[in-house]
Amino acid sequence: MTGASRGIGRAIATKLAEEGARVVINYNSSSKEAEDLQRQIAEEGGESITYKADVSNSKDVGGLVDATMRKFGRVDILVNNAGIVFRKKILEATEEDWDRTMDVNLKSVFLCCKAVAPIMIGQKRGKIVNVSSISGVNGPPSAVEIPDYTASKAGVIGLTRALAVDLAPMVNVNVVCPGAVETDMLATMTEQARTARIAETPLRRFGRPEEIAAAVLFLASDDSDFVTGETLVVSGGRPVM
Repeated sequence: MTGASRGIGRAIATKLAEEGARVVINYNSSSKEAEDLQRQIAEEGGESITYKADVSNSKDVGGLVDATMRKFGRVDILVNNAGIVFRKKILEATEEDWDRTMDVNLKSVFLCCKAVAPIMIGQKRGKIVNVSSISGVNGPPSAVEIPDYTASKAGVIGLTRALAVDLAPMVNVNVVCPGAVETDMLATMTEQARTARIAETPLRRFGRPEEIAAAVLFLASDDSDFVTGETLVVSGGRPVM
C-alpha cells in the first residue's frame, strides 16, 4: 500500500497485517517510520517489507510492484493512500503546488492501479481501495477551501468509478473518504480551524486513523465482494451539516 508509514496509512497497514495480509509498506521520505512499522508487524507475528518509492513516478511504481511480486508472488489488495496538501488558497497557490498535488494525490492512483491491474485480472480477483477525502464530495465550505487538494480528491473519486467499470468483473474498486482525522496533516491546522471542524461534525470529535482503517478493511475483504464503484464516507457526519 502507498503512503503506509504514518497516520492513516500506518493504521491501515497495521489492520491488514493483523488480519493476515502480507503488507508492502511504501514510503517516500519516512524511512524510520516505515522500518518501525515493519518491526511492529513482525513482533505481532505478521510479514511485511518496506519499499521506498515516489508513487507519482511510473518507474518507481514499476519497481514497487516488481518487488512485491518477487517477494509474495501476487497482489490481492492495493490501497492507494499517498497524499499531500499545501494549505494555500487560489491566490497564494503556485503552479508547482498544483502540479505536485495532482501528481501525488491523483496521478499516483492512476499509475498504481494501471501497474497492478494486469496482475489482478490474471488472478481473476483483486481489491483496490483508494483513499480520497470529504473534500472530494459534498462537504462543508471548510472542506473545500484548498482548490488543488479538493480537485485532486474529487479526481480520485471519479477515477475510482471509472476503474470499477473498466476492471469489472475481476477487480473491485472502491474509495474511502475520511473527514477530519487526528494525523500529522491535521496537526498543521490552527486551533481555530480545528474548533470549527469539530463544530461542523455531528459526532463532535475528530476521527481516529483506526476508524478509517476499519472501513478500508471492509472494502479489502471478502465481505465486500458485491461492492464496487462505491464511495464510503467516514467523517462523523460532517458532510451533512
